[in-house]
Amino acid sequence: MNTENDLDEAAAVFMAVRPRLFGIAYRMLSSASEAEDLVQDVWLRWQTYDRAAVENPAAFLATTTTRLAINALQSARARRETYVGPWLPEPVDTSADPYLGAERGDALQFATLMLMEKLTPNERAAYVLREAFDYPYAQIADILRSNEPAVRQLVSRARKAVTSDKRAPVSSAAQRELLASFITAARSGDMTALERLFAADVTSVADGNGRAQVSRKWLEGAPRVAKFLHAMTWFWDGTEVSWAQTNGQASAVLRRDGDVYGLITVSASADGIDQVLWFVNPDKNGHVTNAGVSRS
Repeated sequence: MNTENDLDEAAAVFMAVRPRLFGIAYRMLSSASEAEDLVQDVWLRWQTYDRAAVENPAAFLATTTTRLAINALQSARARRETYVGPWLPEPVDTSADPYLGAERGDALQFATLMLMEKLTPNERAAYVLREAFDYPYAQIADILRSNEPAVRQLVSRARKAVTSDKRAPVSSAAQRELLASFITAARSGDMTALERLFAADVTSVADGNGRAQVSRKWLEGAPRVAKFLHAMTWFWDGTEVSWAQTNGQASAVLRRDGDVYGLITVSASADGIDQVLWFVNPDKNGHVTNAGVSRS
């Protein structure tokens, strides 16, 4: 029977690894709110588990988190089939922890999370554990109830899938500067300035889940995106812009009458801005609107 001292010790052990557990769950699900729920589930299971039988609590908790995340990802994908318009990852504040509990910031930027959507749950788990957290292949095999050669294959396939369409990103400072230039040009509707900022095949994607006056289609190509922004200069009337760090990159927080309307960020390479991402589903912005925000 667990005593109060046992539970205090269990809580201390859990809290020591909680950032890593959240980091695993978030990279698996691309949702901060779902990751929080999953980590809470792991904590409840840890309280009632026979902890005396666990030789390595950190490994046990990471295994539990990963396996629950694989199951959750399968049901999450089913829910997304009924989502209205494009679905984007849920932004998470990284101003305090730029790596979100990992050794490296891998599999955290929006462009990577979006590419990981095409992986199988096991490929995604193997990729996340290896690339972001540097788990040995043998330990990943134990977590996935597999063997080391099979896990190496999973990681190799996942790497190819993620890197085949991914461009080398610009520096953090350049990304912030491009985002600021984009906001300025979009406010004025300057199509020439916008097209100069864009890569030829730029895409603009808005996640609003059916919110009024939010595009429900991907827009592709510099002329089309610039024309769309030129036609919506009304959007910026009464909109205040501040800055936050989400998923390791600069984002613009949009407020109207003091309330958060949404966020915008861009991904860019040497060719210019290749993605403009609009996070305007109010249910998905809570993890970045109360922290890490600066005015400019």
